[in-house]
Amino acid sequence: MNVTIACYQAVSILHGGPRVQIMQTKSELEKLGVTVSLFQPWDHFDAKQADIVHLFSANLGTFHLARVLNDLRLPIATSSIFYTRRSPASIRMTLAANAALKHLRTGIWTDYYFTRQICEWSRAVLPNTFDEGLVLEKGIGVPGAKITVVPNGVEPRFEFGDPSLFKKQYGLDKFILNVGHIGPERKNVLNLIRALKTVDHPAVIIGRITPGPYGERCIAEAKKNSNILIIDGLKNDSDMLASAYAAADVFALPSTFETPGIAALEAALAGAKIVITPVGGTKDYFDAMAEYVNPSSPDSIRNGIERALNAPKTAALKEHIKREFLWSRVAEKTLAVYNTIL
Repeated sequence: MNVTIACYQAVSILHGGPRVQIMQTKSELEKLGVTVSLFQPWDHFDAKQADIVHLFSANLGTFHLARVLNDLRLPIATSSIFYTRRSPASIRMTLAANAALKHLRTGIWTDYYFTRQICEWSRAVLPNTFDEGLVLEKGIGVPGAKITVVPNGVEPRFEFGDPSLFKKQYGLDKFILNVGHIGPERKNVLNLIRALKTVDHPAVIIGRITPGPYGERCIAEAKKNSNILIIDGLKNDSDMLASAYAAADVFALPSTFETPGIAALEAALAGAKIVITPVGGTKDYFDAMAEYVNPSSPDSIRNGIERALNAPKTAALKEHIKREFLWSRVAEKTLAVYNTIL
């Protein structure tokens, strides 16, 4: 089987979850005997050499490519990477308004329109959580028969990080950890920093700092708290990142939503206690083994962190993640979808 993987062009710049998802899926599919290539826009693309194109992200960034692939009659599987806190009813209303306006004037499109059209062109749609699948079905209008939940995954190496590397470099141990991006408001780092004001415990925030007002407010607020150390990004494959997870006591990811946050999976496999948003489908992964907090409330975030700090560590969540969410399991489920398509 020959599979071509494609995504929006900025994926190699942003170094976020979608890139990790793509590279790990590719690696594990190849171990299962699938020939996988990454779509290169400057290279000649021979449609006859692709049995399936797997598109990651259903949005404006992938829309035109999806349209061309559909014109070529190539089977498309789409990992939607789409979630919104808006209700399905409001999404349907927006799409209806979009359709009405297009009758009056061409060129009026919404983000939801791009997502719906890409999913319509796809033979299968692969959300990361059941909540994401419900938004796609009830809001965007994707037929349920097209939807198969394929979870995000985690590399087994994060179970074996060496905590001494981080301790030696930064002199910290058993701290509160957050890993992500500092700047996108969805990551909610500002409310996390506010929550940490009255938590007398060392905290580390690892994330690329995105220029802009929100990121600047995060940095300014963090500088007021001597307990907070900010590290401007570590590569996902670095030993230091794995060490940070291993050295941490609590991992906090109180984003406005996550599906489910690959960093949280990595931290859980390393043995950290998890404090996380309940929005987006995180309970699919962490079940009752995490502290769920209201992302809009610094008090709720603080209380969740304090509960986690005071709770004993157990192996239950770590074993659950290792059993269900390694990238090898994700690849098996992905391949099953490919076989169904073909």
